[in-house]
Amino acid sequence: MTTFPLVMPKRPRWLTVPLGIGAAAVLFWLAATVLAPAMSQYDPLELVGRRLKPPSWEHWLGTDALGRDVLSRTLHGARYSLPIAVIVVTIAVAVGALLGAISGYVGGFVGSAIMRLVDVTLSFPPMLLAMAVAASLGPGLGNAAVAMVIVWWPVYARLMRAQVLEVREREHVEAAVAAGAGGARVLFKHILPLCWTPVLISATMDLGQVILLAASLSFIGLGAMPPSPEWGSMISDGASQFYSWWVALGPGLAILSIVLGFNFIGDGLHDYFDPRSK
Repeated sequence: MTTFPLVMPKRPRWLTVPLGIGAAAVLFWLAATVLAPAMSQYDPLELVGRRLKPPSWEHWLGTDALGRDVLSRTLHGARYSLPIAVIVVTIAVAVGALLGAISGYVGGFVGSAIMRLVDVTLSFPPMLLAMAVAASLGPGLGNAAVAMVIVWWPVYARLMRAQVLEVREREHVEAAVAAGAGGARVLFKHILPLCWTPVLISATMDLGQVILLAASLSFIGLGAMPPSPEWGSMISDGASQFYSWWVALGPGLAILSIVLGFNFIGDGLHDYFDPRSK
């Protein structure tokens, strides 16, 4: 009896459905960040109609308790959430990756001191730590960004340290050291270029998580302050209007779509760079 090997069909790298959905969602909100005034019919701070008006052809997502158009405020909310997410993740990656690389390559007292600081920071629940830092600094989106950087940099420090510990044992690194290359040259030219893939994947997924945390801080009054059309503060306004469900619907769907979008893209990047999926 002739048998044939079972060959699984190879999944296209960049044509998967989740990745396409995620990219579409992220591109839409990126466009809203740049073109919100052109995409929205009303000014987000303008009183344009009867207060708490249900969704209609005139106001697709209705109006809030002050008579402002919810759809326009949702579109303009991307101008707060996306930039703050990019800034927070960029700073957290820069600080965490640098300290993690130093800890992994130098080791000794310096490496142990950095990792003990990482362990202390990670011992606190992220939301609780962000609330404590934001409350001590005072309400405001800038202070919330500082709090989120403090929460996130240890994650990248630990991830980068693990990558550096693995790569520094490879033969090409030992050859560079034997050839007389300095420590900084070995680290930045021969080790770090091979360590960025997991950091990139984690950063992509964390963009959505930062947006979610920023909205949470704004929801409890520690982030963007009224009348800013920030998604978290909009949901907070809608929470007090139980029967006017449309007030929180727009920003809630916006957060859901952008978080899922970044998660789908991160999952697609993982499949693309993972040699086992090729």
